[in-house]
Amino acid sequence: MTYLSRVKLNPARRAGRGILGARQAMHAAVLASFPGRLADRTSERVLWRLDPQPGELLLYVVSPEQPDFTHLVEQAGWPTLSTWESREYTPLLDRLQTGQAWDFRLTANPTRARPAKEGARSQRFGHVTVAQQQSWLAERASRAGFELPPVPGPDGEQRPENGLVVRDRVVDRFTRGGGTVTLARATFEGRLVVVDPALLRATLTGGLGPGKAYGCGLLTLAAVTP
Repeated sequence: MTYLSRVKLNPARRAGRGILGARQAMHAAVLASFPGRLADRTSERVLWRLDPQPGELLLYVVSPEQPDFTHLVEQAGWPTLSTWESREYTPLLDRLQTGQAWDFRLTANPTRARPAKEGARSQRFGHVTVAQQQSWLAERASRAGFELPPVPGPDGEQRPENGLVVRDRVVDRFTRGGGTVTLARATFEGRLVVVDPALLRATLTGGLGPGKAYGCGLLTLAAVTP
């Protein structure tokens, strides 16, 4: 069974700023919602994403087991209110069919691999321009089970980039194991068409791109809106 959860978090709470402001701390807080997850390095992937909203942050989590976010709400939410819910994700995954159109949101870590200098081993470098980030997603779409359909531009021409919005583009830097981690994040919003339901199910539950431990890779779908 797979679950999709949503938690409303309060960015104004001083007690929660240490969690909400640090990707590693947020990752640990999410895993602590599942018994044994922090110690179990072989368990299935848990994906998460933070979506900023007016006056709150929405935490989305996709997991292979049902979570308990009580501790997270007590530290960084509204403890006296019912502000989180988990639903079985499998029914939606099973409804995916070739040719369906969905609106989507994805926060990802668009990167490319190249040597830092001639003769050196390849390293990951983040894409930082909108054009690079759009191309990164377009190149991976078919392998992830979907395509990005062209959308009519103002002049009537079919322009794929018109339907793909890139927002919240930031570069995070933090220390890990004595080194520095650089994470270029971007949130993509647009419309996709299913081309391979099995591949898309794997993407929805396994994530897209690197940086999954730091809130990247979670793709979510919504019914198409006019």
